[in-house]
Amino acid sequence: MFSFLRQAITVTLVSIRTIPQRLSSSLVAVVGIAGVVVVFVAVLSIGEGFKKTMTSAGRTDRAIVMRGGADSEMSSGLGGPDTETIKQAPGTLHDGERAVASSEMFVIIDLNRKSTGTAANVPLRGVDAPVQIVRPEAKIVEGRMLRFGTNEAVVGRAANRQFVGTNIGDQIRSGTVTWNVVGIFEMSGSVAETEIWCDVRVLQGAYNRGNSYQSVLARLDSAASFDGFKNWLTTQPSIDVQVRRESEYYESQSRALTSLVETIGYGIAVLMGIGAIFGAVLTMYAAVVTRTREIATLRALGFGALPVLLSVLGESLVLALVGGALGGALAYIGFNGYQTSTMNWQSFSQVAFAFAVTPALLIQGLSYALVMGLLGGFFPAVRAARLPISKALREL
Repeated sequence: MFSFLRQAITVTLVSIRTIPQRLSSSLVAVVGIAGVVVVFVAVLSIGEGFKKTMTSAGRTDRAIVMRGGADSEMSSGLGGPDTETIKQAPGTLHDGERAVASSEMFVIIDLNRKSTGTAANVPLRGVDAPVQIVRPEAKIVEGRMLRFGTNEAVVGRAANRQFVGTNIGDQIRSGTVTWNVVGIFEMSGSVAETEIWCDVRVLQGAYNRGNSYQSVLARLDSAASFDGFKNWLTTQPSIDVQVRRESEYYESQSRALTSLVETIGYGIAVLMGIGAIFGAVLTMYAAVVTRTREIATLRALGFGALPVLLSVLGESLVLALVGGALGGALAYIGFNGYQTSTMNWQSFSQVAFAFAVTPALLIQGLSYALVMGLLGGFFPAVRAARLPISKALREL
């Protein structure tokens, strides 16, 4: 066993040291695998970035209440008396006598993208006065907070980067109201940063909604208060509502797009990977031909067929490792943090987000590179191990 391991290590090291002698053919495999990893990681980073943006908005100590059967705020509707009942639920955090809850409306307005000038559906959210206590992570970073009872609005940082007319001092026309932008807020890079906030009661008048809302976002005493809060509301005969943790709600909102992106990403990776595997096969066959005399000499000196096979596989895996690392580095440099926006098909509104090249994605990319290297080197390795010693020695 010790002799076998020594032979395998020795032959593999010899194989790796001679890679510079086959540099041009080796680069074919490295570049091919790197290209697959770049595309694979870049595509999946779209889904990771979108998911991160959506789920970072949710907290376990906040609950969103909508009409029973509604799958999003767009399809929900609550009357004013219903929202007052919701705010009376046990487990709701209070600021003095006031429930820390925001009755909200959610409408879509058209704004042009700064990058292309094309129209996009941007969410305009009507919020209640306690909104900054309900969402304590929302911070005004430029200008000031809107004054409730007026037609003022504040814009999320991501929306400000992406869409025209969202700077402080700009005016946004929506319904029968012109909104004056007075501030820009940040909220930990979450989906809320794509929104524009205004006074919900002014928004009701702009769209002739009367005393109606679409959801209530309530901050709870603690995450453990959720079950009692939900049970009380869902057993009230006067209202028909569904209650979800905010974190669960946004996770479900992200599921459709992330699943689609993952399907596309893996599909592209498989198709491109087939080409990269063929490139690796040709590279390693060329390496075996080049090393025929060397392999024959080693076999004549008593080295077994299996160590020779492992040496060829080892060389292929080293090239794959280099290609995978190169592809991962290029994907991280080129795509991590890249800002863009896409449609959230649950709310039919734009969500601005950044590509996220995570350590988990880099590990996936590197693992896939090693799989391509293993498959690409297998058949050439078998050929090298089966090479007849007498025939190879005639070439010396």
